[in-house]
Amino acid sequence: MTTRPQRFDLIAFDWDGTLFDSTALIARCIQRAAVDIGLPEPEFARAKYVIGLGLRDALEHAVPGLAEERYPELGLRYRHHYLASEHELSLFDGTLEMLQALKARHHWLAVATGKNRVGLDRVLASSALGHLFDGSRTADETRSKPHPQMLLELMREFGAEPERTLMIGDTTHDLQLAANAGTPCVAVSFGAHDHETFAEFKPLFVAHSTRELHDWLIEHA
Repeated sequence: MTTRPQRFDLIAFDWDGTLFDSTALIARCIQRAAVDIGLPEPEFARAKYVIGLGLRDALEHAVPGLAEERYPELGLRYRHHYLASEHELSLFDGTLEMLQALKARHHWLAVATGKNRVGLDRVLASSALGHLFDGSRTADETRSKPHPQMLLELMREFGAEPERTLMIGDTTHDLQLAANAGTPCVAVSFGAHDHETFAEFKPLFVAHSTRELHDWLIEHA
């Protein structure tokens, strides 16, 4: 008989900026895409802030006021720049070991991300992590963060109760997602958002490295 985890049956991770060191590249790609279509370059902080949202929501926040029919063009230029550089990206050091340790403790592991399905599947294959995750939701197949739908769907899929589900992310979008879904959360400070903005969401812990996150999860999850 499988031993039930100590505190959380389901642990859902954001991807970009939480497991994958992609924050700076995503922000630069948003900036380059805007310039490509003749717009002023958005400030880096503004471009970085939208990471974690679905692409359309992210672009509308990063480049507000653009004519509705031009957002698909902006999205195409973003994808062009991102795909040209995605091969340069990697997991944060220690991520694989952390996931393997959690899997050995019989947690269900999931990804809740603003990426689209094609993008997530591609990066899971290239990072050889697919076998470690029991489920995933992307912004193009459900609702974009911070709407709770992707986390609610994952909980239903595994029969996990909100109090036994943990959301881990690097942005206030992730923490608001957890709040909206009624689950506890843990934040990481090495991604897209300043950790000083996390306090209002009352995360159980703020990790300043993957090692700190690993150690906290082994002790408390």
